Amino acid sequence: MNHVFEIGMVLAFGFSWPFSIWKSLSTRQVVGKSPLFMWIVIFGYCCGITHKVLYAHDWVVWLYVMDLLLVATDLFLYYRFLPKGVTGR
Repeated sequence: MNHVFEIGMVLAFGFSWPFSIWKSLSTRQVVGKSPLFMWIVIFGYCCGITHKVLYAHDWVVWLYVMDLLLVATDLFLYYRFLPKGVTGR
């Protein structure tokens, strides 16, 4: 019960990524997406996972891993569908 707010935060934040992935897959356009933002989010999840593994290991770490994989998928799709000749910011 002491993880209820952490679980809520990770689930709420992770809820948006499947919609972003679906949009990228269905339109094959990545206009308006920020790869820098996604890299920062990935870094944040890596920090959270590291903390969980080293200091507070529990099953919630798998929610962090799931969210990390969703963001990484969206970042992969960003680079996959980036128009030729355009570099990521």
